[in-house]
Amino acid sequence: MHMEKREQEKWNAHYLPSLESPSPAEVLQQNPHLLPKQGKALDLACGLGANALLLASHGLQTSAWDVSLVAIEKLKEQACEKGLDVDAQTRDVVARPPEPESFDVVIVHRFLDRKLFPALINSLKPEGLLYYQTFIKQKGSDNGPSNPDYLLGPNELLKLCAPLQILFYREEARIGDVTQGFRDMAMMVGVKSII
Repeated sequence: MHMEKREQEKWNAHYLPSLESPSPAEVLQQNPHLLPKQGKALDLACGLGANALLLASHGLQTSAWDVSLVAIEKLKEQACEKGLDVDAQTRDVVARPPEPESFDVVIVHRFLDRKLFPALINSLKPEGLLYYQTFIKQKGSDNGPSNPDYLLGPNELLKLCAPLQILFYREEARIGDVTQGFRDMAMMVGVKSII
């Protein structure tokens, strides 16, 4: 069976029992003030599209891409119910990354393919923002993947986004009182500088 088809079936099965969209990524919830007043946004590997719905509610022309047809259909239903315009498409984001300078905002949540970072950064227009949040190797719980290929090393997200000016970064891992704070993930907002 073709790899893309296997991935699609895996994620279709994952999203089938989901009844509603989860909450948007913390990185987006904590930093909505950085969003432009208008422009084009992309929720890449969007799953059920909570981030896309939030971006559309801020008035951005929003696209959402995921390999799962089930997730995309559920996102379309949610957007329709909320009266939001989201262009949701089934798309293998690794095989078909975004075009250069096509978005003012890109968000990636709970997805990691290191080879995509140059395309993600290039997909930003000048002064475009990349919001990124995903799991780290030094997580303190069983949440997220166990395969180290899908987990960030210490400060790795900063290195992968080095061409961007970093506006916000948080990665607490297991430092201090692990019952408080932001654990298991790294999150970042970077801007494509025009300088």
